[in-house]
Amino acid sequence: MGFNCGIVGLPNVGKSTLFNALTATAAAQAANYPFCTIEPNVGRVGVPDDRLDILAKLAASQKIIPTQLEFVDIAGLVRGASKGEGLGNQFLGHIRSVDAILHVLRCFEDDDITHVDGSVDPLRDLTTIETELLLADLESLEKRISNLEKRARGNDKEAKEILEIIQKILPLLHEGVPAKALKLTAVEKKTFDELQLLTSKPILYVCNVSESEASTGNAYTAQVMEYAKSKGDSAVIISAAIEAEVASLNDPAEQQEYLQSLGLKETGLRQVIRTGYGLLNLLTFFTIGPKEARAWTAHQGAKAPQAAGVIHTDFERGFICAETISYADYTTHQGEQGAKLAGKVRQEGRDYLVADGDIFHFRFNV
Repeated sequence: MGFNCGIVGLPNVGKSTLFNALTATAAAQAANYPFCTIEPNVGRVGVPDDRLDILAKLAASQKIIPTQLEFVDIAGLVRGASKGEGLGNQFLGHIRSVDAILHVLRCFEDDDITHVDGSVDPLRDLTTIETELLLADLESLEKRISNLEKRARGNDKEAKEILEIIQKILPLLHEGVPAKALKLTAVEKKTFDELQLLTSKPILYVCNVSESEASTGNAYTAQVMEYAKSKGDSAVIISAAIEAEVASLNDPAEQQEYLQSLGLKETGLRQVIRTGYGLLNLLTFFTIGPKEARAWTAHQGAKAPQAAGVIHTDFERGFICAETISYADYTTHQGEQGAKLAGKVRQEGRDYLVADGDIFHFRFNV
């Protein structure tokens, strides 16, 4: 699995249309009324990576298996969701399990599609959603304090650690600042992550625009871009309608021709993946052979045994070494054999930091 993103937003901003397009399925019902998505739909897509195709060709691999990105289409939130409005508590619970939030914002005018607040204003919309996430976190933490204080008085070390973190977070939330703004030590980070706070999630704002504005953006997207930059978050411009059209075309050449006719170089999916990888500090490594060429995902800073563990826990448990070739060396020398003859195959040990594009063959003994 690469990473998973919860698609959130107000009703009728294009979440389900975008989900259907990105996953090239019709799993989520797209309709012009709130709460057409009651259970979160989950879709997985292969992460496009031109390097994998090149490596597979060099190795004459029979199968190509990309790493995957998971999208969770979460029903439209409304004002008061933190208090249960619009089945809000149920939907907020679904957000806790995702790695990142894709916040879809309506940045297009269309009289035929109703807006719950009667007008298009993406900054107002994002404030509505983020306020609900913040209020839900406040309520969640404040409910825990009494029990934690009781345990802490009994010298419960874990309770003391959690309570200390919560007492740092609460003043931020009361000021309207998300929990992710808190500066943490490496030790505190582990406890913080276990709290699964909604406002601790990285956010990617997805500006949904009309087809004619996909390559240029508009005044609404400019506002969102400026806001995202001020918060240290990221934003992309996508037309859900274009993504849907691209998904309906099976021929990659046709897809590219269609995108070029609109002044676009790539699909919104590629934008989301590229930006999402940066957001979550992820990288891709490969295992390449005659049977299959496969891409895998690890976090930046992962060491070789951790990368091995992504493939199978036994690989990490019995890790001996990682035979490693960089992507540049593999392609320059036309495959594994050429890289070996050029002396470009390295044996890396437990402390080796994985680099994006590394090709591994793990040695292990269980």
